[in-house]
Amino acid sequence: MERPLTGRSPKLKIEELCDTHIHIYDSSFPTIPGTPLPADASVADYRQVMTWLGIARTVVVQANAYGDDNRCTMKAVKDLGDCARAVVVVKPGVSDDEMDRLTREGARGIRFMSLLGGTLSWPQMDEMGRRAHEHGWHALVQLNGRDFPQHEAQIARLPGRFIIDHVGKFMDPVPPDHDSFKSLLRLLDTGRGYVKLAGLYEFSKTGAPHFEDVAVLAKALIRHAPDRIIWASNWPHSQAHIFGYPDDVNHLELLLDWAPDDAVRRKILVSNPAELYGFS
Repeated sequence: MERPLTGRSPKLKIEELCDTHIHIYDSSFPTIPGTPLPADASVADYRQVMTWLGIARTVVVQANAYGDDNRCTMKAVKDLGDCARAVVVVKPGVSDDEMDRLTREGARGIRFMSLLGGTLSWPQMDEMGRRAHEHGWHALVQLNGRDFPQHEAQIARLPGRFIIDHVGKFMDPVPPDHDSFKSLLRLLDTGRGYVKLAGLYEFSKTGAPHFEDVAVLAKALIRHAPDRIIWASNWPHSQAHIFGYPDDVNHLELLLDWAPDDAVRRKILVSNPAELYGFS
């Protein structure tokens, strides 16, 4: 499947735009069978995407394919330089020295993934959420949003900040008055919860270009807590072989509709992620 690295210029342009969720894939690193594994997606490839979409800063998130072997992710952060941070996976038993090293090299979060072969999920969350918080990291949590009522209490007791991935990733999307969406809003209301606008093609049933069923949720989240919403491309779209390769420009331009106020868009794309990830 072709992976475009350039194309038409986005209508939405903003300085210091931060893409808070990408993956780098490099076949020279060992992978875990049964996890999403697209063709290699390199730092050089992503630099072209940054130029294309006007991205100035980025966050490399540990791909499920690498488990808790963070070498590919951390090498990407080193190669990208000061414009990059990392979200990594570390398991119980990891030393404080190792977590300190990862922090020095740009790690700012720990990933909890209950889907697609994720390494850390609910049984490790309490312990590893505490360990991450001790090192100044936040937690990145991805689950089927319909399960929020089941897991709300555990997520809420994370000691620090946490990000809910993929607009809540409601498989299938729900109306805003649904109990599971109300559960997500309560997590935002802790004052420590954030939501990432990303990956909507993976769970929308109405589909491109407008993703109406996800758009109504995204707009509600932006209205509810504009100071705790961030955006991401989800490049290189590791499940594109299932859903089709998405339109990267369209996914950025959706914010023109979802957040029509310039000041709110700047929060989502610049100031909120800058504060979360320590970009000056």
